[in-house]
Amino acid sequence: MKIIAMIPARYGATRFPGKLMADLGGKPVIVRTYEATVKTALFDDVYVVTDSKIIKNEVERFGGKAIMSIKEHECGSDRIAEAVENLDVDIVVNVQGDEPFVKKEPLEKVLEVFKGEDADQIDLASLMQEITDWKDITDPNYVKVIVDEANFALYFSRSPIPYPRDKNAGARYFEHIGVYAFRKQAILDFYHLPMRALEATEKIECIRYLEYGKKIKMVETDFMGIEIDTPEDLIKAQKYLEN
Repeated sequence: MKIIAMIPARYGATRFPGKLMADLGGKPVIVRTYEATVKTALFDDVYVVTDSKIIKNEVERFGGKAIMSIKEHECGSDRIAEAVENLDVDIVVNVQGDEPFVKKEPLEKVLEVFKGEDADQIDLASLMQEITDWKDITDPNYVKVIVDEANFALYFSRSPIPYPRDKNAGARYFEHIGVYAFRKQAILDFYHLPMRALEATEKIECIRYLEYGKKIKMVETDFMGIEIDTPEDLIKAQKYLEN
Protein backbone atom coordinates (compact mmCIF):
# COMPACT_ATOMS: atom_id res chain seq x y z
CA MET A 1 0.00 0.00 0.00
CA LYS A 2 1.61 3.25 -1.14
CA ILE A 3 1.05 6.14 1.28
CA ILE A 4 2.00 9.76 0.65
CA ALA A 5 1.52 13.01 2.53
CA MET A 6 0.28 16.18 0.86
CA ILE A 7 0.60 19.56 2.58
CA PRO A 8 -1.72 22.14 0.96
CA ALA A 9 -0.18 25.60 1.21
CA ARG A 10 -2.08 28.72 0.16
CA TYR A 11 -0.14 31.99 0.46
CA GLY A 12 -3.16 34.10 1.33
CA ALA A 13 -4.87 33.71 4.71
CA THR A 14 -7.74 35.80 6.06
CA ARG A 15 -6.54 36.16 9.66
CA PHE A 16 -2.78 35.99 9.07
CA PRO A 17 -1.72 36.65 5.45
CA GLY A 18 1.57 35.01 4.49
CA LYS A 19 1.65 32.98 7.72
CA LEU A 20 3.20 29.92 6.06
CA MET A 21 6.22 32.03 5.12
CA ALA A 22 6.56 33.53 8.60
CA ASP A 23 9.91 32.85 10.27
CA LEU A 24 9.90 30.15 12.95
CA GLY A 25 13.35 29.60 14.40
CA GLY A 26 15.17 30.47 11.20
CA LYS A 27 12.91 28.58 8.80
CA PRO A 28 9.46 29.36 7.34
CA VAL A 29 6.47 27.71 9.01
CA ILE A 30 5.74 25.64 5.87
CA VAL A 31 9.29 24.27 5.83
CA ARG A 32 9.01 23.32 9.51
CA THR A 33 5.78 21.48 8.73
CA TYR A 34 7.33 19.69 5.74
CA GLU A 35 10.37 18.61 7.74
CA ALA A 36 8.27 17.42 10.70
CA THR A 37 6.11 15.35 8.32
CA VAL A 38 9.14 13.76 6.66
CA LYS A 39 10.65 13.05 10.09
CA THR A 40 7.70 10.78 10.99
CA ALA A 41 9.03 8.27 8.40
CA LEU A 42 5.46 7.12 7.72
CA PHE A 43 5.28 8.12 4.06
CA ASP A 44 6.67 6.94 0.75
CA ASP A 45 6.74 10.59 -0.32
CA VAL A 46 5.87 14.04 1.07
CA TYR A 47 4.88 17.03 -1.08
CA VAL A 48 3.83 20.62 -0.50
CA VAL A 49 1.11 21.54 -3.00
CA THR A 50 0.71 25.29 -3.40
CA ASP A 51 -0.64 28.21 -5.41
CA SER A 52 2.46 30.27 -4.65
CA LYS A 53 5.81 30.29 -6.45
CA ILE A 54 7.26 31.94 -3.34
CA ILE A 55 6.29 28.94 -1.19
CA LYS A 56 7.36 26.43 -3.85
CA ASN A 57 10.78 28.03 -4.24
CA GLU A 58 11.33 28.22 -0.49
CA VAL A 59 10.40 24.57 0.11
CA GLU A 60 12.75 23.50 -2.68
CA ARG A 61 15.52 25.75 -1.36
CA PHE A 62 15.47 23.70 1.85
CA GLY A 63 15.54 20.44 -0.13
CA GLY A 64 11.82 19.67 -0.11
CA LYS A 65 9.39 18.63 -2.84
CA ALA A 66 6.66 21.00 -4.02
CA ILE A 67 3.93 20.93 -6.68
CA MET A 68 2.28 24.00 -8.18
CA SER A 69 -1.51 23.92 -8.50
CA ILE A 70 -2.74 24.42 -12.05
CA LYS A 71 -6.25 25.65 -11.18
CA GLU A 72 -7.72 27.95 -8.54
CA HIS A 73 -9.19 25.99 -5.64
CA GLU A 74 -11.71 26.65 -2.88
CA CYS A 75 -10.13 24.31 -0.34
CA GLY A 76 -7.09 22.20 0.44
CA SER A 77 -8.81 18.93 -0.50
CA ASP A 78 -9.45 20.19 -4.05
CA ARG A 79 -5.81 21.29 -4.30
CA ILE A 80 -4.63 17.84 -3.20
CA ALA A 81 -7.06 16.00 -5.49
CA GLU A 82 -5.72 17.82 -8.53
CA ALA A 83 -2.16 16.96 -7.51
CA VAL A 84 -2.76 13.22 -6.93
CA GLU A 85 -5.11 12.51 -9.82
CA ASN A 86 -2.33 11.03 -11.97
CA LEU A 87 -0.13 9.64 -9.17
CA ASP A 88 0.10 5.92 -8.38
CA VAL A 89 -0.94 6.01 -4.72
CA ASP A 90 -3.39 4.21 -2.41
CA ILE A 91 -3.67 6.48 0.67
CA VAL A 92 -3.19 10.25 0.73
CA VAL A 93 -2.71 12.04 4.05
CA ASN A 94 -3.56 15.74 4.24
CA VAL A 95 -1.28 17.48 6.74
CA GLN A 96 -2.17 21.12 7.43
CA GLY A 97 0.59 23.54 6.40
CA ASP A 98 0.23 25.58 9.59
CA GLU A 99 0.97 22.61 11.92
CA PRO A 100 4.78 22.83 12.25
CA PHE A 101 4.96 20.39 15.19
CA VAL A 102 2.94 17.55 13.69
CA LYS A 103 3.57 14.35 15.63
CA LYS A 104 4.15 10.78 14.43
CA GLU A 105 1.80 9.01 16.85
CA PRO A 106 -1.53 10.55 15.76
CA LEU A 107 -0.64 10.16 12.08
CA GLU A 108 0.28 6.54 12.74
CA LYS A 109 -3.03 5.96 14.53
CA VAL A 110 -5.06 7.40 11.67
CA LEU A 111 -3.23 5.18 9.16
CA GLU A 112 -3.70 2.05 11.29
CA VAL A 113 -7.48 2.07 10.69
CA PHE A 114 -6.88 1.04 7.08
CA LYS A 115 -5.49 -2.26 8.42
CA GLY A 116 -8.38 -2.89 10.84
CA GLU A 117 -11.28 -5.32 10.56
CA ASP A 118 -13.62 -2.64 9.18
CA ALA A 119 -11.04 -1.18 6.77
CA ASP A 120 -13.14 -2.06 3.72
CA GLN A 121 -15.88 0.29 4.98
CA ILE A 122 -13.57 3.30 5.38
CA ASP A 123 -13.37 5.96 2.66
CA LEU A 124 -11.30 8.32 4.78
CA ALA A 125 -10.13 8.73 8.36
CA SER A 126 -9.55 11.79 10.49
CA LEU A 127 -8.66 12.91 14.02
CA MET A 128 -10.58 14.32 16.96
CA GLN A 129 -9.63 15.43 20.45
CA GLU A 130 -11.83 15.89 23.49
CA ILE A 131 -12.65 19.43 24.56
CA THR A 132 -14.06 20.24 27.99
CA ASP A 133 -13.97 24.05 28.20
CA TRP A 134 -17.49 25.32 27.50
CA LYS A 135 -16.03 28.41 25.83
CA ASP A 136 -14.36 26.16 23.22
CA ILE A 137 -17.45 23.95 22.85
CA THR A 138 -19.59 26.96 21.96
CA ASP A 139 -16.92 28.68 19.81
CA PRO A 140 -17.83 28.33 16.08
CA ASN A 141 -14.13 28.34 15.20
CA TYR A 142 -13.92 24.91 16.84
CA VAL A 143 -15.51 22.35 14.53
CA LYS A 144 -17.21 19.64 16.57
CA VAL A 145 -17.88 16.04 15.55
CA ILE A 146 -20.19 13.32 16.85
CA VAL A 147 -19.61 9.63 16.14
CA ASP A 148 -21.43 6.31 16.34
CA GLU A 149 -20.33 3.38 18.53
CA ALA A 150 -17.75 2.30 15.93
CA ASN A 151 -16.31 5.86 15.74
CA PHE A 152 -17.70 6.62 12.30
CA ALA A 153 -18.61 10.29 11.96
CA LEU A 154 -22.31 11.10 12.13
CA TYR A 155 -22.03 14.87 11.68
CA PHE A 156 -19.71 17.87 11.97
CA SER A 157 -20.85 21.29 13.13
CA ARG A 158 -19.70 24.68 14.35
CA SER A 159 -22.52 24.51 16.89
CA PRO A 160 -22.27 22.45 20.09
CA ILE A 161 -23.26 18.89 19.20
CA PRO A 162 -24.96 17.21 20.91
CA TYR A 163 -27.08 20.12 22.15
CA PRO A 164 -26.72 20.12 25.97
CA ARG A 165 -30.35 20.01 27.02
CA ASP A 166 -29.17 17.78 29.88
CA LYS A 167 -25.58 18.65 30.81
CA ASN A 168 -25.49 15.74 33.26
CA ALA A 169 -26.21 13.06 30.66
CA GLY A 170 -22.52 12.29 30.23
CA ALA A 171 -21.94 13.43 26.64
CA ARG A 172 -18.35 14.07 25.59
CA TYR A 173 -17.47 16.84 23.12
CA PHE A 174 -14.85 16.42 20.44
CA GLU A 175 -13.05 18.95 18.29
CA HIS A 176 -12.33 17.83 14.75
CA ILE A 177 -8.61 18.03 13.92
CA GLY A 178 -8.15 18.72 10.22
CA VAL A 179 -5.75 15.88 9.41
CA TYR A 180 -7.21 13.39 6.92
CA ALA A 181 -6.14 10.08 5.43
CA PHE A 182 -8.05 9.49 2.18
CA ARG A 183 -8.36 6.57 -0.13
CA LYS A 184 -7.38 8.08 -3.46
CA GLN A 185 -10.81 7.45 -4.98
CA ALA A 186 -12.55 9.21 -2.08
CA ILE A 187 -10.67 12.47 -2.56
CA LEU A 188 -11.16 12.31 -6.35
CA ASP A 189 -14.91 11.84 -5.79
CA PHE A 190 -14.90 14.86 -3.47
CA TYR A 191 -13.17 16.92 -6.15
CA HIS A 192 -15.77 16.10 -8.80
CA LEU A 193 -18.94 16.22 -6.67
CA PRO A 194 -20.73 19.57 -6.21
CA MET A 195 -21.11 21.24 -2.83
CA ARG A 196 -24.51 20.66 -1.23
CA ALA A 197 -26.58 22.65 1.25
CA LEU A 198 -25.21 21.35 4.56
CA GLU A 199 -21.57 21.96 3.61
CA ALA A 200 -22.43 25.39 2.21
CA THR A 201 -24.28 26.32 5.41
CA GLU A 202 -21.67 25.17 7.92
CA LYS A 203 -18.62 25.93 5.73
CA ILE A 204 -17.09 22.57 6.73
CA GLU A 205 -15.73 20.70 3.70
CA CYS A 206 -15.78 17.17 5.20
CA ILE A 207 -19.59 17.35 5.43
CA ARG A 208 -19.59 16.80 1.67
CA TYR A 209 -18.37 13.25 2.21
CA LEU A 210 -21.26 12.52 4.58
CA GLU A 211 -23.81 14.10 2.26
CA TYR A 212 -22.72 11.71 -0.49
CA GLY A 213 -22.68 8.63 1.75
CA LYS A 214 -18.93 8.32 2.36
CA LYS A 215 -17.74 6.73 5.61
CA ILE A 216 -15.34 8.73 7.81
CA LYS A 217 -13.56 6.84 10.58
CA MET A 218 -12.61 9.11 13.48
CA VAL A 219 -9.59 8.46 15.70
CA GLU A 220 -9.22 10.07 19.13
CA THR A 221 -5.92 11.76 19.83
CA ASP A 222 -4.32 14.12 22.34
CA PHE A 223 -1.99 17.08 21.73
CA MET A 224 -1.42 17.72 18.03
CA GLY A 225 0.87 20.72 18.38
CA ILE A 226 0.24 24.40 17.74
CA GLU A 227 -1.85 25.48 14.79
CA ILE A 228 -0.71 28.87 13.54
CA ASP A 229 -3.75 30.98 12.70
CA THR A 230 -2.70 34.32 14.20
CA PRO A 231 0.49 36.28 15.00
CA GLU A 232 -0.10 35.34 18.66
CA ASP A 233 0.01 31.64 17.70
CA LEU A 234 3.38 32.25 16.03
CA ILE A 235 4.72 33.65 19.31
CA LYS A 236 3.47 30.54 21.14
CA ALA A 237 5.11 28.34 18.50
CA GLN A 238 8.41 30.16 18.90
CA LYS A 239 8.35 29.61 22.66
CA TYR A 240 7.45 25.94 22.16
CA LEU A 241 10.36 25.50 19.73
CA GLU A 242 12.78 27.05 22.21
CA ASN A 243 11.74 24.72 25.08
